[in-house]
Amino acid sequence: MLIAEMTKDEFSAGLKKTVSVLIPFGATEEHGSHLPLATDTLHAIEVGHRLAEVRDIFVAPPIHYGVCRSTGQHPGTLSISCETLKALAIDVVSALYRQGLRNFVLISGHAGGTHMGALTDAGEKLLQLFADLKIAVLTEYMLVSKTGRHLIETEGDSHAGEIETSRILHSHPALVKGRAAREFPAFPSGILVRNKQKYWPGGVWGDPGKATAAKGAELEKLVVTALSELVDQLENWQE
Repeated sequence: MLIAEMTKDEFSAGLKKTVSVLIPFGATEEHGSHLPLATDTLHAIEVGHRLAEVRDIFVAPPIHYGVCRSTGQHPGTLSISCETLKALAIDVVSALYRQGLRNFVLISGHAGGTHMGALTDAGEKLLQLFADLKIAVLTEYMLVSKTGRHLIETEGDSHAGEIETSRILHSHPALVKGRAAREFPAFPSGILVRNKQKYWPGGVWGDPGKATAAKGAELEKLVVTALSELVDQLENWQE
């Protein structure tokens, strides 16, 4: 049940089927020279839509902006602050809670540590605000790593590489513009740098050349199955 496409009467009827909702979080962020800036958001939207095809669950409109620290200077990346992301997550969940939802899955296609820290902080705050709220905060990458590693040939692949290129080749093939070169950046350990592009010029972390649409289809199937299992676990969660 896609909230953005529902009428008010359809929304009310949906609440009789489920009080669970998935909120797709993404980013507008560089993904090499071959993938669209919306890649992370597209991942989260796609898995939400596929999940709604196999079970009763609301899918909220996506959040297209995230905290992008390492890619913030690359062309096209539009990063917001941790404070903004946290406040936005709290406000969106609170609005959905007031509409009758109780089980919340914040699924992020963007896996940046700072970004996920802000969403986790928001989740912890929401647990304090609403006594009967249940919430999960996770990345798609967590589910891919857990269920689909046997499909991935590239060790350490994480950004605009084999995994993400395969996913977009499957879901939005017209948006893939060739293949960027493989890249494995090396940031200095423990030292924060101003010029991040110096250490990560191509904006890829992995090997896009090993991507295929078939891998993307299989990865999506595995992610949707794992996500559905997580929703089951959340709905039955007892403190």
